[in-house]
Amino acid sequence: MKHEINYKTIESIAGPLVVVKSVRHAAYGEIVRIELGNGESRLGQVLETTNEYAAVQVFGNTEGISIDKSSVTFLGDVFRIGVSEDMLGRVFNGQGKPIDIKAGIAYEEKFNINGLPINPSRRAMPNDFIETGISAIDGLMTLVRGQKLPIFSGSGLPHNQLAVQVAKQASVKGSKDFAVVFAGIGVTYDDATFFINEFRKAGSIGRTVAFINLANDPSIERILTPRIALTTAEYLAYEKDMHVLVILNDMTNYAEALRELSSAREEVPGRRGYPGYMYTDLASIYERAGVIVGKKGSITQLNVVTMPGDDVTHPIPDLTGYITEGQIYLDRSLYNRGIYPPINPQGSLSRLMNNGIGEGKTRADHRGVADQLYGAYSRAVEARNLSSIVGEEALSEIDKLYLKFGESFENSFIKQGPNERRDIETTLNIGWSLLSMLPEGELTRIKKEYIQKYYRQNKS
Repeated sequence: MKHEINYKTIESIAGPLVVVKSVRHAAYGEIVRIELGNGESRLGQVLETTNEYAAVQVFGNTEGISIDKSSVTFLGDVFRIGVSEDMLGRVFNGQGKPIDIKAGIAYEEKFNINGLPINPSRRAMPNDFIETGISAIDGLMTLVRGQKLPIFSGSGLPHNQLAVQVAKQASVKGSKDFAVVFAGIGVTYDDATFFINEFRKAGSIGRTVAFINLANDPSIERILTPRIALTTAEYLAYEKDMHVLVILNDMTNYAEALRELSSAREEVPGRRGYPGYMYTDLASIYERAGVIVGKKGSITQLNVVTMPGDDVTHPIPDLTGYITEGQIYLDRSLYNRGIYPPINPQGSLSRLMNNGIGEGKTRADHRGVADQLYGAYSRAVEARNLSSIVGEEALSEIDKLYLKFGESFENSFIKQGPNERRDIETTLNIGWSLLSMLPEGELTRIKKEYIQKYYRQNKS
């Protein structure tokens, strides 16, 4: 660690940035302390440095900072956060400071919030099932321990409710060492209150660490919050051997803060005004999920991405889709028909699903049931689209049957209460009950041994 160096050479203040001249040996990401001259101080971080200048991003507003009277002390270290098991059950702000009414925390040590890159050769393939208790996810787009699986949503859709429900219900088979790290990024006060109250009502607050960055907090804090949350998760997972589910809600607010920061630095904008390095920046967050060889713990990410204008080709969901291993897609038309959660299987997938299902993990018939439900629902949607053109009376008998299947599938498999938890056995049995509406000859994606075992048993 370098010695602290103080400068009284502030040259300019532009938005959230303070430019300091005549700076020697400043490091990218170094933390600084800005003394306002009236006894007040603020922290900042070096965003850019040359042989003569350093651009400092202030954690907060720049009001009160004076070119003549203020000074900047370079602390010779990066931003670190104290970590401890005592953080479980506590609520923090976006900078990692406790905001609940409990006593202080005795931190065991301080970690760099940027984390350490995971050696690719030390990564283990995720292969353990995480049961969320939600049929659409567990049955069709299974979440696997160590996976990163975003929720693609839109304004006004119930992604907050879904994220909280997963956080309350999720569990790993055979493990009691399960924790949730929740980060609200740029959320409203009402949403923040909803998250905390729901955790407390469900009794799951004791296994949860919550970081809340409010919409009226400084935008730079949105850059810190997900990294602080992930640093806490890494400590719980790799130092305390816990399985940690990280929920970052909402990564769109994070990306907007990144764009604001890029604009303040007068960088050449990329697609739709977002910085050209947004892919790399998002990857530095998403890739902190995983399972490491020799470590008992793991980090799984389930992050919310709201799509501006419901546009899945927007840069934020587009780049997220390239980095992560699938997505859970919330559909507005399902939501408008009163279906919760409005998860559309046709826009959703989990690329690691096969690793987490099957005999000994879920059930041997899981893959076949999921494939058949996907196929049957796709056929039902086609029949629905056709009936809107030619009328239901003009459909063939089998298309009419698929039409009924589609309605039943949406209302009994996808739809479930926000406090309803279904285990995987219940989910698969509901699937068989729906498939039993179809002639046996239509079940072309399931092995005969499973048809013989489950089909007639559930046939009405």
